[in-house]
Amino acid sequence: MRFWTGGYTADMEGAAAGIGTLLAGEAGDPLAGGPLRFGGDVVRVEGSPAWIAAHPVRDVLYAALEGAGAVQAFAQTGEARFVPLGAPVPVGDLACHVAVAPDGGSLIASCWGDGHVVHVTLDAAGAPSSAVTAVAATDPYGDASAGAAPLPALGAAAAALREAAGAEFAHLVPDHDRETAPTPDAGSAASGPGGEAAEPRVSRAHQAVYLPDGVVATTDMGLDLVRFWRAGSAGLRPLQEVVLPRGSGPRHLRRHPSGHLYVITELSHEVFVLAPDAAGSWHVVGGTPLSADVRPDDTAAELALSRDGGFLYGGIRGSNTIATLRVRGDGSILEPVALVEAGVDWPRHHVVARDTLLVAGERSNDVASLTLDERTGVPRGIRHRTEVPSPTCLLPAR
Repeated sequence: MRFWTGGYTADMEGAAAGIGTLLAGEAGDPLAGGPLRFGGDVVRVEGSPAWIAAHPVRDVLYAALEGAGAVQAFAQTGEARFVPLGAPVPVGDLACHVAVAPDGGSLIASCWGDGHVVHVTLDAAGAPSSAVTAVAATDPYGDASAGAAPLPALGAAAAALREAAGAEFAHLVPDHDRETAPTPDAGSAASGPGGEAAEPRVSRAHQAVYLPDGVVATTDMGLDLVRFWRAGSAGLRPLQEVVLPRGSGPRHLRRHPSGHLYVITELSHEVFVLAPDAAGSWHVVGGTPLSADVRPDDTAAELALSRDGGFLYGGIRGSNTIATLRVRGDGSILEPVALVEAGVDWPRHHVVARDTLLVAGERSNDVASLTLDERTGVPRGIRHRTEVPSPTCLLPAR
């Protein structure tokens, strides 16, 4: 199998020179469990192509140039060669993610630096053109120095889920209905070391996911929001916001075949389960910590789904581990199963390829493959490894 690799270039203290190619397994092997080999760069580009995505039908790749704050398209001209398709389109500070619409008519860029969520039109050839920045997010918890009680809706959802889960699984439900409101005082999160007001919280957009019927979900890590939009030719129209616990840091999303939306939180190391009601309004219906053994200073990264939808895999940077979660019931119940070594330093991204988990080690400059146990779903150990410069994204090639 062939994968395209995104990475950090010198502008962000990385070793990558552009978008690369990773070969997994022998030539013609439909599985990815064989030896790994970095095949070099398919296109050299500055600005740190930290995230890459593909056009649904055309041989075009899109890169979020994190260091340059832009999005750029690249057209494939050979088996492993791309050329720029138009100039970079500025979208915002530290553009860290790009998602392409299923119809190939537009894409959405998410910017960590300034919180911009940007709708970019694509022309008939797939080249980006006009960019429209969506309505900015506002802090649902108000001023950082004011303190905030947990949302009643979130607490009610946690209580209802605990009752439905029964005694066997009730302990897996986060205790958001049992939390008390923080009080700003000396040394608290809402104040500085000497009691002075802390810096205001800022918007940190991190990912966009296209859902059915023209709905788009985006995460705001800085303001603890999952925002829902209606995508159209004129850009993104706000539909709804779901507020997660203060300081949780929602980072990435993964949609389950059941229709549930899983949200991994970078700072609180949890996965929340969202689902729409009959009217199409989204709510928190469940959630769980990634593992009881995650360290306080760890940060969660990517969330991937097994091929059959029965397991979730969460990457954890710091302790450099992969958490396995089992999906139960109708998709609303998640159960932590195991926490294993990722085999790399700073597992920024990972993908499931049938019976193999490929993990990108941003700081160790390598990619490792782990075998997935078909029965338990747990990664069983390192199968192969190869050097890849500052990898931050792995995208299966068509």
